[in-house]
Amino acid sequence: MVTPADRSVNIPGLRAPSPAAATAPDGAPALTRAAARPHLRTMVRKLNGGSNHRRERRALATRGAILRAAAGVFRGRGFAQTGMREIASAADLSTANLYYYFHSKADILFFCQDHSAERMLETARQLRRGRLDPAERLRKVIEAHLLCTLDELDGAAAHTEVDALPPALRLRIIKKRDRYERAVRRMVQDGMRKKVFARADSALTTRAILGALNWTTRWYRPGGRLPPRAVAAAFADYLVRGLLA
Repeated sequence: MVTPADRSVNIPGLRAPSPAAATAPDGAPALTRAAARPHLRTMVRKLNGGSNHRRERRALATRGAILRAAAGVFRGRGFAQTGMREIASAADLSTANLYYYFHSKADILFFCQDHSAERMLETARQLRRGRLDPAERLRKVIEAHLLCTLDELDGAAAHTEVDALPPALRLRIIKKRDRYERAVRRMVQDGMRKKVFARADSALTTRAILGALNWTTRWYRPGGRLPPRAVAAAFADYLVRGLLA
């Protein structure tokens, strides 16, 4: 009786391996088809994984390019007056291609705000783990905040237009921004506790700082007298110096 494992597949032009061929050159038994299948599946998964990763990177880069284009249109026309056609034109895409990446203008706005919130939260996490004094830590978070909004997002006021989002998306952004505000407040409180900063209401101080930073998107224009990095450094100097004890 021949069991399924003993059956072979006859492929025209291909002879069945001899017993000698079933041994690897080093004398180890060669892999049977059944044993080779898991290895083949693993290799396919790795190849597909690499391909998927490259596609994801390209898609993210395209989304970033669309975001910068949309930021410019939002800045020039305002969010309410901007349509998907104007964004597609600014991004040098067809409207159909734009809809492939974003289903609506609200999706673009959410991606803009979610992207900036995630970047700021990650910066705050990294700075919390670092060994910096309170003034330098706060200086760096201020600079990172402005480089994100003025450089990566081209100063788009859409960064602050939370109320234009649908309720469910708005809530997600508000939760992240609240976490970021708490992280900055802890930095301010740490400086006050260590007597680097003058004693004050830490919540009001934090909101004054974040309000000043977010308001820059209302007046900043790319290509102006100062590049984003210079604006970020000037704001960091001014705001931190005002807190010193």
